[in-house]
Amino acid sequence: MSEPRLGVAIVTMGNRPKEVDALLEAVAKQDVQPSRIVVVGNGSPLPEFPGDVTVIELDDNLGCPGGRNVAISRLRAFGDVDVVIELDDDGLLVDADVFRTVQQLFASDPRLGIVGFRIADEYGETQRRHVPRLRAKDPMRRGLVTAFLGGGHAFAMRMLDEIGDWPADFFFCHEETDLAWRALDAGWKILYEPGLLLQHPKTSPARHAVYHRMTARNRVWLARRRLPYPLIPVYLGTWTLLTLARTRSLGGLRAWAGGFMEGVRTPCGPRRAMRWATVWRMTRLGRPPVI
Repeated sequence: MSEPRLGVAIVTMGNRPKEVDALLEAVAKQDVQPSRIVVVGNGSPLPEFPGDVTVIELDDNLGCPGGRNVAISRLRAFGDVDVVIELDDDGLLVDADVFRTVQQLFASDPRLGIVGFRIADEYGETQRRHVPRLRAKDPMRRGLVTAFLGGGHAFAMRMLDEIGDWPADFFFCHEETDLAWRALDAGWKILYEPGLLLQHPKTSPARHAVYHRMTARNRVWLARRRLPYPLIPVYLGTWTLLTLARTRSLGGLRAWAGGFMEGVRTPCGPRRAMRWATVWRMTRLGRPPVI
């Protein structure tokens, strides 16, 4: 397979101008340059950026998946991008060979759909939640997985053309899981490559005011959309117990309960449950779709 052409997508709310400038500088220093760079202002105006950067300003904040879909759509329209690399606006590429490695990985395996980067803070520490497997002690363990990190990853455009783009209605939380499950069910591979480093500040998803509500709502939507019926109560029951054990805030639990009921009562989008063969494949990879 010839070396794929790369595109870069960055979505920002306009509140991190210094970080976006630093990220674009790091992109410019890569030893393989992308064909296209798209920066989306998610409900915010954007400044002019140096170099050949396509800027899209949205009137409304469409959420992370919605904003990324806009970037993917523009890259698809250009017609000269085979692999899209999506990077958080507060992330930073430390090494100059990240794009070359991404290019080589996709060139070597036509069924590779997603490559997940390793995320570490400025001290080199990777949070446990950023390792896409259950046994998360070693963030340097490379291999095929069932999930990927939203902060830094690469998609094969052929995969997106087959399975569809991000679930924009999720807005925030679990959109990566929905996309990963669709990719696996269509026979694509997900590779966690810890050699691809995105430096990112240490954060907690609970810093967002809508976290508890949306994480509950979207888990219910995810289960209703993607799981075989017998697994839906197992998956939701497991996460209910984990939430009760982990959440220390009464207000957070109330928001979570409200989001759970919202997920039950509201439309979740088209239902296309994964095959039982995919359930078995995920189990063999170390993470059955019940946790």
